[in-house]
Amino acid sequence: MILVYTHKITPRLTYIFKQFFVRVLSIPVKFTTVVDEFVAHNGPKITYSKLPLGKEFFIRSHDLLFEQGVNNIDISLSKWDDVPCFFSAGKTSTIPFDIFAASFYLISRYEEYLPYVQDKNERFPATESLAFKHKFLKKPLIDIWAFKFLEFLKEKFPNYECQKRNFEFISTIDVDNVFAYKEKGVLRNFGGFFRDIFTLHFDTAIERLLVLLNFKKDPYDTFDILLGLSKKHKIKTIFFFLIGDYTTYDTNVSSSNIKYQSLIKSVADYVDVGLHPSYFTMKSADKLKMEKKRMESIVNKPIEKSRQHFLRLKIPETYQNLVNLEVAEDYSMGYASHYGFRASTCTPFYFYDLDFEIQTPLKIFPFAIMDTTLNDYLNYVPAVAKSKINQLLQEVKSVDGTFILLFHNETLSENERWKGWRKVYKDVISQINS
Repeated sequence: MILVYTHKITPRLTYIFKQFFVRVLSIPVKFTTVVDEFVAHNGPKITYSKLPLGKEFFIRSHDLLFEQGVNNIDISLSKWDDVPCFFSAGKTSTIPFDIFAASFYLISRYEEYLPYVQDKNERFPATESLAFKHKFLKKPLIDIWAFKFLEFLKEKFPNYECQKRNFEFISTIDVDNVFAYKEKGVLRNFGGFFRDIFTLHFDTAIERLLVLLNFKKDPYDTFDILLGLSKKHKIKTIFFFLIGDYTTYDTNVSSSNIKYQSLIKSVADYVDVGLHPSYFTMKSADKLKMEKKRMESIVNKPIEKSRQHFLRLKIPETYQNLVNLEVAEDYSMGYASHYGFRASTCTPFYFYDLDFEIQTPLKIFPFAIMDTTLNDYLNYVPAVAKSKINQLLQEVKSVDGTFILLFHNETLSENERWKGWRKVYKDVISQINS
């Protein structure tokens, strides 16, 4: 256990210290404002305040963890050896910056409460982030800071031994379109067939006919492959099903379709399933509530996991709605256009609501990389995509974090733009398992 002396214990302070020590470093932490208690403690201890009490391990505090609300903060990047950092702490501090305030700024998504230029889908874009602008988006910076901090702690308290956490991998599958052709209805398939003909996509037109005539399996129906790989390699896998009403952005088959419901139930027999809230739920609590109830009626159990369609996430409103609906876990924390670590961590964390200054019960699972980012936004061929996934994987393994991969069922279809991507997924899964 590590004892922290501070002049004031605040919700922000306890939140980030517990994330930093307990969840990242597996070190229990306790707080005190009593000098005598701190001096009498024989184990590891640090002072987090404006001035040190003596010659102890001291971090000079920035004001951020003692404030309320959101303010514009001037941030100047510097280096801690070869690692980016900010909130300089001066020469009296054991390390040269306030590692806790900086971690809080990043993990609370403080910058997303400030004014920013939205992308075309009304999202906070990666290019607006501090991590992108200063080229550390592809690093789980908070985890890197934590383990670098641990080395300093071990030097100061050489007899202290702490537990080592284990690397984890989670494969997450978004089901935006359960089928390419089947169960889409006569009008949609009729229109699609003639569109294929007029655009000279004859192979697609023929495939559509073969599938509809039951001579060929629907190319997006890759669920047996995904479940087989999950079972073979003992990989934790979560499927997120889109069951919202049809819109321009939500083009799945109807949630009332018996075959679709049957598929969801069968998948739920083997792995965890979650809700993939439709495009317009970002601003509609009522729509989100309706879709959650709809999903629960299909699987006949509470839905605790969620990931926003199109990754349309507005902080704090979207998360507040999920909290109100008692959703326990969200997997939307990432960018569509760029891969990396939106919250600068590869460790799951609880959403801290800056509007109400509380830690909520909603646990955020940040994903590292998405298939459509690599293919559609960055135009990487499968071989390059696999190398980028492996690079991020090594970053997470170096800090024993949680690597979360986002793929879609259609990515394994080997259909049109996804040729070669099934092998990417299989190779990554095999590598992680080995």
